[in-house]
Amino acid sequence: MGKTDIKSLPLEQLEQWAVEYGEKKFRAKQLYQWMHVKLVDDPEQMSNLSAAFRQKIRENCTFTVLKQVTMQESALDGTRKYLFELEAHNMVESVLMRYKHGNSVCISSQVGCRMGCRFCASTLDGLVRNLTPAEMLEQIYRISADTGERVSNVVVMGTGEPLDNYDNLLTFIRMLTDENGLHISQRNLTVSTCGLVPRIRDLAKEGLQITLALSLHASNQEKRLELMPVAKSYDIHEAVDAMQDYFEETGRRVTFEYSLVAGVNDTEEDARELAELIHGINCHVNLIPVNPIKERDFVQPDGKSVQEFKNKLEKCRINVTIRREMGRDIDGACGQLRKRFSERQDS
Repeated sequence: MGKTDIKSLPLEQLEQWAVEYGEKKFRAKQLYQWMHVKLVDDPEQMSNLSAAFRQKIRENCTFTVLKQVTMQESALDGTRKYLFELEAHNMVESVLMRYKHGNSVCISSQVGCRMGCRFCASTLDGLVRNLTPAEMLEQIYRISADTGERVSNVVVMGTGEPLDNYDNLLTFIRMLTDENGLHISQRNLTVSTCGLVPRIRDLAKEGLQITLALSLHASNQEKRLELMPVAKSYDIHEAVDAMQDYFEETGRRVTFEYSLVAGVNDTEEDARELAELIHGINCHVNLIPVNPIKERDFVQPDGKSVQEFKNKLEKCRINVTIRREMGRDIDGACGQLRKRFSERQDS
């Protein structure tokens, strides 16, 4: 029988595991707090657990702790980009962003990605595997331990398609927001998807209060097909309708992410079509000047063009902001740091 990944177990399941191994139920809660509140990286640090219990953990469990391979810190705004190593030498990226309202961490949900979005570095080498709940949590835990600072907001918007790792994502969300763990408010958690429509509808019925963001990036089906292969499976109108249903089911305003690419999707006509597409939906549009990567020929629009696009949407009474660029002087785009590190290792 394989070892139990105890850091991926919600408290109720951890209690069942502890009882099965002859321990009192309350010992599981102590263990849970060591892992998810005190963020220890070694069971031997769990001083109120018996030596015999710690031995059971060593012999029967995997104790996931991510290894920090490298960290880049922006000289411009203090943004930190981390590269963590998993088992079998797989790598994932995470980003710490400091705001006046608190620290926000953007985490990855998969090693690589199979969605194939043309402007994204994460998908260049395809999907390797899903991350476990523990591996998603650990990105936050290691950053908190490294900085000594609390994380107040989490964004699942790094490498991978979160809804392509649905069950592990749900476990991660419930453990992250559990009052026995870090207890981050669900309202401070955002999940981004490229538009897996059936999973959006599933998520709406989970009873969560998270923010859902759709990576839209186009104002019509034809352009979305050019940028995002997922549009072959789910028409742009299907994706937008699913987001409307998510709002109606949860009462949570949805976000549409729109990466602006010069000469591709940043025209006045694009702005008009986008406004018509999402008209009447309780939403917010996040305009993102595309982060250029060397493997693609996409160019970022100039500041004037971005502002004009924003103004056109606002005239149509669309709630819109331009995402503040952070960490531009480091490998900012999703997947860049991992890919460049791998290239250096292979050379």
